[in-house]
Amino acid sequence: MGNNINNKIPIKNFVDKYFDSLEKSFKKIPTQKILQASNLILKTIKKKNTIFVCGNGGSAAIANHFVCDYFKQLSKYTNLKAEVKSLNSDPYLISAIANDISYDEVFRIQAERLVKRNDILLLISSSGNSKNIINVLKYCNKKKIKTIGFSNFNGGYLNKHAFISIHSKIHNYGIGEDVNHILMHLIMQYVALNNLEKNNLDIIL
Repeated sequence: MGNNINNKIPIKNFVDKYFDSLEKSFKKIPTQKILQASNLILKTIKKKNTIFVCGNGGSAAIANHFVCDYFKQLSKYTNLKAEVKSLNSDPYLISAIANDISYDEVFRIQAERLVKRNDILLLISSSGNSKNIINVLKYCNKKKIKTIGFSNFNGGYLNKHAFISIHSKIHNYGIGEDVNHILMHLIMQYVALNNLEKNNLDIIL
């Protein structure tokens, strides 16, 4: 019993407050922004261009999870075959760039070699101000490569300069990452449900 949490904060109060904050964060996101992002992702897939995605820390985990769902799950019940790549997926390349050049350049240098004009880049950043996110976003804007930004807190540079910005003004890293992760699933499922093959119309994704 001695190892139990001392329950200074009643668990029900904490859980209710957490989920309430999560729900309020979602209600403040304009659905039009989600629709714009969904349409851009669908257009990119249909034109057989590539979706790139990147982030740091927990956002990097979301970026890599994004690849799993959009590469495999989206094509499971639709004819959509997404070409999608995470700029976080090669730890050897990232460590080489970070060690020999700068961690601030790990995404920009990859984008210079890999991202083409009609591809898109999704950027996930709680603060929106990570230097490597800013650098790759500046590169994309200079080259007129469209971007979708997912940010929290005040949104920072990413919120102001992404082609499409989906910003949830929540000042909590855990809830902010929850929002960004759910948005990843939400957009994928919305795109999938609007493109189901006839024999899969009753599918639950």
